[in-house]
Amino acid sequence: MTSQAADRPEPVGSSRRSKITPEREQEFYDAVLEKLRECGYDSVTMEGIAASTRCSKSTLYRQWKTKPQFVAAALRSHRRTRCIDTGSLADDLREAARAAGELSGRDTKLLQALAHAAPQDPELKRALREALVEPEIAALKEIIRRGVERGEVPADHPALEYIPAQMFGVLRIRPVLEGEDADPDYLVRFVEAAVLPALGLT
Repeated sequence: MTSQAADRPEPVGSSRRSKITPEREQEFYDAVLEKLRECGYDSVTMEGIAASTRCSKSTLYRQWKTKPQFVAAALRSHRRTRCIDTGSLADDLREAARAAGELSGRDTKLLQALAHAAPQDPELKRALREALVEPEIAALKEIIRRGVERGEVPADHPALEYIPAQMFGVLRIRPVLEGEDADPDYLVRFVEAAVLPALGLT
């Protein structure tokens, strides 16, 4: 993890957080996430974000204290909730695949940018899971729960527990194997060819 000693200002006399509007706060977060996607974690500095958003570096340090805390807060601001309910397990999985594919490029870049830093910082690692992993797993588990309740698949079907791993696995590995993001069309085809047959669905 990159040290922040080089760009840390002198300690601020007050630890009180500055008053920043939600809109301005989101502007800072968006700048952090864009810099992460474009250049990686090491390139993100408080000084750089302050310059790109036209604020003082001291303002950012009063608000977030350290670069890892700032990046973690930006990741949490990125967290989204997804509600898919078509009334059919097969169609829900297709829609989940399509939705994941629409965001796969941006999410993959964030994961790659934080691949080395997150394991070394518990807060960053936790924020990454909260922003990109846990919401997707929760959405898939809810889709599966409803499918089981409707009787479309038995609760003890052995393939059910592997659906999140399948979906996340293909999202992360296609860029490595083929040099392309797992776009909506690719993910829907994957679900129809691999996930639905494993569940006995068409």
